[in-house]
This record gives sequence, C-alpha cells and structure tokens, in this order.
Amino acid sequence: MMTFLLRVPFYFLIIVLTLSVMIVFFGVGDEPDIKLGWALGRDDITRAKKILHEGSKTRPEEIGTIALSKEDLNLAANYLLNRYSKSAVDISLKKNQLKFTATATLPENSLGKYVNITLALGNIDGNPLPGITKFKAGKLLLPSNVAAFLIDYFIRHSSLNNYFLLATRPIKAVSIDPDKITITYFSNLDTLIQARKLLTSADDSALAVYQAKLADIIAHHDPNWRLSLAELLKPVFALAYQRSTPVNAVEENRMAIIAVNDYVNKDAKKILSSPVAGRHYSAFLYKRGDLAQHFIGSAAITASVSGQVSVAMGEEKELRDAERGSGFSFIDLAADKAGTHFGEMATSSPENARKIQKAMSAIKDYSDFMPDPRDLPEHMNEAEFKRRYGSTSSVAYQQQLRQIDERIAATPIYQYD
Repeated sequence: MMTFLLRVPFYFLIIVLTLSVMIVFFGVGDEPDIKLGWALGRDDITRAKKILHEGSKTRPEEIGTIALSKEDLNLAANYLLNRYSKSAVDISLKKNQLKFTATATLPENSLGKYVNITLALGNIDGNPLPGITKFKAGKLLLPSNVAAFLIDYFIRHSSLNNYFLLATRPIKAVSIDPDKITITYFSNLDTLIQARKLLTSADDSALAVYQAKLADIIAHHDPNWRLSLAELLKPVFALAYQRSTPVNAVEENRMAIIAVNDYVNKDAKKILSSPVAGRHYSAFLYKRGDLAQHFIGSAAITASVSGQVSVAMGEEKELRDAERGSGFSFIDLAADKAGTHFGEMATSSPENARKIQKAMSAIKDYSDFMPDPRDLPEHMNEAEFKRRYGSTSSVAYQQQLRQIDERIAATPIYQYD
C-alpha cells in the first residue's frame, strides 16, 4: 500500500506532462486561426487603458460592478496581448457563453509559428463564477474538466499564481448576457496591499539601468549630509528623459519610480550591487525619512495600480495609526497625496511623461515637487481626531484635504507649459 501511495505522485506527474505535450504538439501550427496585425490607434489605446483601470474607481471595502461590451473586451484583450508578443484574440458572446479564440506568435522553433487556442466560459449549474465549457488547442479538443484542471495546475505552479489570485479573488460574480458581461467585485484593503507589493516590483533586467544610476548616486553621496529624495529623483528622471521617446516615456517613468521606491522603501542591497553594497543612506524630505517613504511609495502604487488605490491606502493607514499607532498625521497624508499626484502625472500620458522628465531634470530641491507640510496637524489619537474632524466625510476634514491639494497644485513641478 505504501509503495502504491509513493507511486501516485509520479503517475500524476506523467499524466500532466503527457497532456501538456499533447497540447503543445497539437496546438502549435504554421497557420494562425485569427488574422494578426491589428494595429491599435491612439484612441484605441487610450480606451483600452481606461477599460483596464475601470475597477480602480471603487474604494476599498465597497462592492463595485463593471459592464463590458464585446467591443470593450476585444479592445482590452488585444491591447494586453500585443504588449508582449504579436498576437490576436477574438471574443464573442453567444448563448450566454464567453468565447475566446486566440493566436500568439511563437519564437523560432521546429514545431510551428503559432499557437492557437479556443476557450469558452459559461455559468455552470447556476454558479455565479464562470467555468470552462470548451477548450481546444489547435486540433486537440479536450474535455472541459480536464482543461480546467490543467490550466489551474499550470497557473498555480508557475509565476502567474500571485497575479491570478489577485485578479480573481475580488471577483464575486460574472453575468454573461448576449451583448455584455457584468462583473461584480469586492476589494478589501488587504488585497490592495498585496497588489501594491506585487505590482510595484518589476523585472530586474528592466530596472537595471536605473538601479545602476542609483548605485552611482549613492557611491558619490557625501556621508556628512542627509540624502535628499531630490538627489535620487533628479538624475534618475534626467536619465529617463535621455532614454525616452513618446512611445516609451510612460514605461521609462514607471521604471524610474519603481527603482527609487525599491531603494527607499525596500531592500537597498538589490540596488547597491556594486562595492558600496554595504552603505545605505535613508532618503529625506524636510529632514524626515518617513515623508520620503510616503511620497515615493504612493508614486509607485499610482504608477503601477492607480491613484484611487494609493489615496485610499494612505488614508486608511493614518486612521489605523490614530487607533493604535503613532496617531493620524496630515503631514504623512500630504506626502501620500503629493506622491500620488506625481505618479499620476508621470504616467498618465506620453506628453505628461515627457514634461515631468524635463521639469524634474531642472529642479533645485525637493520643494519643487513636495510642498512643506510641517505646519499640518499630526500625532492625533482616535479621540483627538474625532474631536477635531469627526470623520473623513466631515466639512473640516475635506477642507483640510483641499488645502493640501492646493499646496500640491502650486508646487513648481506642475507649473510647466
């Protein structure tokens, strides 16, 4: 009996490998199922990004819904696929099922030029979440339950698992109608924090040039002086300006922000791989390290997720601090909001990305991008916060936020032509 039990995992592995080989062998061919080369215009790309960020409008701990037409689905899916390879997908809505037909171009190999996949999803037995009803890889048609098992196994045992969980965990129901699908979702703060940690990390190779620049900055920093956040951001954005075109300016800014955030808020040793790896200087804004952490952390969240998420997380953290931490701080919140605004402007469009690069390359000090918040109230425990402001929806609280927003809007970095 024990011998049989020990053999089961090996039998199971052989079955999985055999089915995987069959999918690769039959799914790869020299002819695409869908015509490739759909060129997305500027308006298409703008619309696709808007669709993909639609869910960020809902605050944490609130139920939201998104209705997407067949046109919306095709636009967003083709935008995502073509960021990574020459691919195409056709999505249709028929008989209360969502059908995907996808073709992707493969690297040079002996099996074929393309992989062709057809997948259908539907609400099975009244389940609010859709399941696989059809799966075809090239000429190979698999039973839906076998396909579901293989896909689930592949995702959960690959680097895609964390992304898959974050993408699917908030989804509570998907309704498939003849002309649209309606997604109902609920994102709690813990899920958003996990998304922050995951999405503000980027591939080391993409960050290498900015990490090298940061290492050089640190190597030449005078240890007798505080390290200003401006001392990191100014040369990094000057480098981004040199490397950028209107096509890649947004992505360069995103990489620059994430690299600086990695140094300020995470493990500096990943940045300082040179002989200065043992040296680390905390970054400061207005002689405070926490302000630099709040500013660049919020900028990184916004560049990777959205401003709505960044603001909500910053506000939630301050409320938690009021209950059992260092107290509610409008100073910290101002840094969060300034970083959010910075991240939005740096990645909102190629035009704004280039303007921010040029402006940051010419800053004098950190007051050019972060207004002085030191006169704002802080260290308020829960009782003091309620006495002075009541709640985050009160007139007094909203007036304080407007004052912060006005200061941010008046900083020199946003006064460019």
